Amino acid sequence: MSQLNLHSPLAYLKGVGPQRADLIGRELGLWTVSDLLNFFPNRYIDRTRFYRINELQPNTAEVQIIGKITQIKTVQQKRGSRLVAVFEDGSGRMELVWFRGVKWMKDKLIPHVPYVVFGKTNVFNGQFNMPHPEIELLKDYKKGVQSAMQPIYPSTEKLSNKGVTNKIMIKMVQQLLVEHPRIQETLSQQLLDKFKLVSKTEAIFNIHFPQSQTALTRAQQRLKFEELFFIQLQLVRKKLIRKNTIKGYVFKTVGDYFTTFYNDYLPFELTQAQKRVIREIRSDVMTGAQMNRLLQGDVGSGKTIVGLLVMLIAIDNGFQATIMAPTEILATQHYNAITEMLGDLNVNVQLLTGSTRAKKRKEIHQGLQDGSLQILIGTHAVLEDKVQFKNLGLAIIDEQHRFGVAQRAKLWMKNEIPPHILVMTATPIPRTLAMSVYGDLEVSMIDELPPGRKQVITAHRFDSNRLSVFQFMKEEIAKGRQVYVVYPLIKESQKLDFKDLMDGYESISRYFPKPEYQISIVHGKMKAADKEFEMQRFVKKETQIMVATTVIEVGVNVPNASVMVIESAERFGLSQLHQLRGRVGRGAEQSYCILMTSVKLTSDAKTRMATMVKTNDGFEIAEVDLGLRGPGDLMGTQQSGVLNLKIADIVKDTAILKRAREEAITLINEDPNLDLPQNQAIKKTYTAIHKRRAIWSNIS
Repeated sequence: MSQLNLHSPLAYLKGVGPQRADLIGRELGLWTVSDLLNFFPNRYIDRTRFYRINELQPNTAEVQIIGKITQIKTVQQKRGSRLVAVFEDGSGRMELVWFRGVKWMKDKLIPHVPYVVFGKTNVFNGQFNMPHPEIELLKDYKKGVQSAMQPIYPSTEKLSNKGVTNKIMIKMVQQLLVEHPRIQETLSQQLLDKFKLVSKTEAIFNIHFPQSQTALTRAQQRLKFEELFFIQLQLVRKKLIRKNTIKGYVFKTVGDYFTTFYNDYLPFELTQAQKRVIREIRSDVMTGAQMNRLLQGDVGSGKTIVGLLVMLIAIDNGFQATIMAPTEILATQHYNAITEMLGDLNVNVQLLTGSTRAKKRKEIHQGLQDGSLQILIGTHAVLEDKVQFKNLGLAIIDEQHRFGVAQRAKLWMKNEIPPHILVMTATPIPRTLAMSVYGDLEVSMIDELPPGRKQVITAHRFDSNRLSVFQFMKEEIAKGRQVYVVYPLIKESQKLDFKDLMDGYESISRYFPKPEYQISIVHGKMKAADKEFEMQRFVKKETQIMVATTVIEVGVNVPNASVMVIESAERFGLSQLHQLRGRVGRGAEQSYCILMTSVKLTSDAKTRMATMVKTNDGFEIAEVDLGLRGPGDLMGTQQSGVLNLKIADIVKDTAILKRAREEAITLINEDPNLDLPQNQAIKKTYTAIHKRRAIWSNIS
């Protein structure tokens, strides 16, 4: 047995060496022997059958044949030369052809000894040939780890150019399995028996070199379960530890602030869903453990008022509260909405953003420290070290996927005992993703819209229908309504998109001339004050049309706006289209969303348009989006590395994910510290994974 262990650098594996190891590390991220062991093929070629030459069909299939080279010749061409080897197997003859590496191959080939060749066959002048076949001496082929199906590993152009071919990768993995014939088990015997899972050794062998299609399927099932199980184990255990060890403030009473607001200031009757969520939060903040709850609600479902009611409970118990939003526009919107709802109720609310003046900032800092400032609404500015609370009891984070882990964790430092955390998102998270990423949070859902809201009617129109769309806009404006026209802004091509916006503005100006029509224009390159001025004109109904980029995705609440026209809609993701649509339908009137696209659409774009037309349900849309884009894109760059799955797919493997979570919950309830003898393999693996990467931060 070699001294090599799974944590050894890849360079120590026989046949690799420092240069090749460095190249593989930089290109594929494989630095250790363990990395290579867990680098799974992305597809397989069936090598179960050997063909005879007289059985070949003219269908350019991949086949393998055993035979001997009987003749080798170099044929000159206009550009360079080609190498031709006559290959015979007793039933017939064919040619093996090389157009590259002619001299190297010619020196390597040995006539009249048995070879195994594998590749695609062509027919030329009535004779079969195989260009650039994989070729191996039969005696070497027999020495290798035999597999019915040949693995094909992910690769890069640079690796191919430097001679690190799929064949080389296969030889490296074969060498590794020769040196490490047994892989340490990571699951308990109970789990293996319960789900009829193969051993870790068998799974690893058959994921790299499957002996049959059935063996491959069983290996995949085992490794997918293991991967999802350990993610769930981390999340479930973390949730338990948090409940048992992280103390939280107890909000004992529901006092005057809450009661007065609820009875006298509430602008509308709460929905049953909103009432249910408030009850769930109230039970959390009375336990003495820190609350960590995710509140999901579609655009316009009324999350802000739930947040305000919970903040009033904090104030009733003598604590301060804060709302943190990702943009100044959204923070300002929260501030305006909350101060308007509170009216003359004596609550001290302030707004802190990057553009807050020094004098005002100083006043805010003082009010936070002496406790006179009860609610602070702000952006990342809330996280600054200078911002110190007297007694922060509740922190609400809006659209938290826009904040980094380290940024959010700073909120914990604002108190000796961490505040209760309520995470709000209007980007519905599919259940599978919520289980995988937010599995350590309690989840609440507002799944009904306030009464009186009508569903937005969505239509898909091509650019050639533009005049009829303009006519429809005129009809809505004649009824006293307002219209958004949104253009995409994609980072790679801001100048181009800026031009799109200005071109669009000019054509709209021609069709909607002054003084009969007034148009606002808002884009990311404008100064904040100019942007605010234009938005206010629209809010005050001084303009009927707002031409904008996606800066209005969040932050503008104009109940009178009834039409959202999205230009080049095929360039937007589903969640962004859904967010933009949420800007209309906020009043009592029927609202419309019109998706404008070119005629040429990819199949994904067609699916996105069809989904938007078919449903207003954010959760249904999120499921489709997850299927199209995968978890990494949905979670944003801040968190896309959280899952980093090697083999499982949370879209396709939902059933395995649910089983893995159920088993993790059962195990942690029965054996919280994994101390029982039968769980030692799990504990050892869990500890190693936990050291390598915590699945989440202190604050989710």
